[in-house]
Amino acid sequence: MKVLPIYTYGFDVLRKKTKRITKVDDALIALAQNMLYTMHKANGIGLAAPQIGKDLAMTVIDVSEIEGYEDEKPLILINPKVIETHGSIVLEEGCLSIPHLRASVERPKQIYVEYQDLDLNKKTIELDDLFGRVSQHEIDHLNGVLFIDHLAKEQRNMLKKDLNDIKNGLVQSTYILAEVPSKKKNGRKSPLNNI
Repeated sequence: MKVLPIYTYGFDVLRKKTKRITKVDDALIALAQNMLYTMHKANGIGLAAPQIGKDLAMTVIDVSEIEGYEDEKPLILINPKVIETHGSIVLEEGCLSIPHLRASVERPKQIYVEYQDLDLNKKTIELDDLFGRVSQHEIDHLNGVLFIDHLAKEQRNMLKKDLNDIKNGLVQSTYILAEVPSKKKNGRKSPLNNI
């Protein structure tokens, strides 16, 4: 299996609504496996295709390393959409594409998700608590939405400098990040892109 670089805040692919998947082949199955592997290596619990630079409506989730969820199996969601929600809860979230930043986000407590599996069989699943929250976060990625978009303007403004550092490649991580394209200033590469 292969560790894939994680695309961070500022990459256009994270702001696009993804393309529906209409065919599952060996390459897509391998991609799903590599996404799970990449997510585990980054100590994540969810990863969406745009986060590895792919314009595909697929996400992987595995919360089995979290206490109380050890019996949960990894979930691969193709073309998922939330079809029903209940309740509301505020919890802290983070994101592999926004390293080192966390914030409290309000989301529905319980959701029903319609999706397809790797055989493109249509399924509906009820998710709540951590599994429901992670699913909503990852499905947001498939629609070009980041968790920071759920924050009040004042909260986002407080994160502006950190977000600009991420956008400009001035952040380090314990997992592999996609290389931020070089910015040119007066015809030369900025030395900040090498940090």
